[in-house]
Amino acid sequence: MEPNPDPTIAAPDLSVQLGPLHLKNPVMTASGTFGYGEEYASLTDLGKLGALVVKGISLLPRAGNPPPRIVETPAGMINAIGLENVGVEVFLSVKLPYLCGLDVPVIANIFGNTIEEYAGLAERLDGAPGLTAMEINVSCPNVKEGGMVFGTDPAMTAKVVEAVRRKTSLPLITKLTPNVTSIAEIARAAEGAGSDILSCINTVAAMAVDVYSKRPRLANIFGGLSGPAIRPIALRCVYEVTRAVKCPVIGIGGIASAADALEFMLIGARAVQVGTANFVDPTITAEIIEGIRLFLEAEKIAALSDFIGTLDTSCLFPFAEDACGSIEI
Repeated sequence: MEPNPDPTIAAPDLSVQLGPLHLKNPVMTASGTFGYGEEYASLTDLGKLGALVVKGISLLPRAGNPPPRIVETPAGMINAIGLENVGVEVFLSVKLPYLCGLDVPVIANIFGNTIEEYAGLAERLDGAPGLTAMEINVSCPNVKEGGMVFGTDPAMTAKVVEAVRRKTSLPLITKLTPNVTSIAEIARAAEGAGSDILSCINTVAAMAVDVYSKRPRLANIFGGLSGPAIRPIALRCVYEVTRAVKCPVIGIGGIASAADALEFMLIGARAVQVGTANFVDPTITAEIIEGIRLFLEAEKIAALSDFIGTLDTSCLFPFAEDACGSIEI
């Protein structure tokens, strides 16, 4: 697909509004897959990103899980990194100053083992120069404390969001887990507690084994499955969440092309995060941004906002919209 050569035709508007956040385009990096940004600076133009979400941050430095921590699977990978990170003080003194020099919104992903740790992180990061928003991770499946424990209970999710909301005026994104019976219920709890934006999904709880050694392939036994294998699950979750809440939603899960990203936006996501694909091709985010632009040009759509949420369900059976996952096949 070639760009339109006619200079009299305006380029399509890729900007999106995510509640209080205005992004020049909808493509963000997913936490844990892009380091702190600087690691990718020699490989791709960071300034082209809609936003950069950094590696998850805790109050104190964290070593993560013992190896092996990553295993490839059909159409994806399972990771059990265990949220290894430098801690909030090193992030503020070493990592964030570099990011401040970039023309891109920076979003800190935060996590804790207790509600008090989440609140402490929010207070420490509030007002940090160059920080645009916070993403609250209540959904990591490969740690034994905190993480997904908070994100599978609506009441606990609400308590975490409320605690963080009290400590910061920054826009809040809550990252949801697919490892629940009703992600819509968790989404409503997060929105009601003060989350400005929701991102979904985090990885899917999974495991892998070696039949020859008769051992788990991850030292942690369990990990989080990501990559194209989970995209249909992620699409279903985003579809449910966008219809359950009023706040904007960011789609995540197996996005490796512009077409993948557009699928999420067609069903109502206002932006996307690219994760595992960064490991395969460090330039993939720039390619996806360009691919979205070319799609809008080819379809003669003036602005991405005119495309978002335009899924046509008129051909469905009358009960299909209400069923939303309850149909037995």
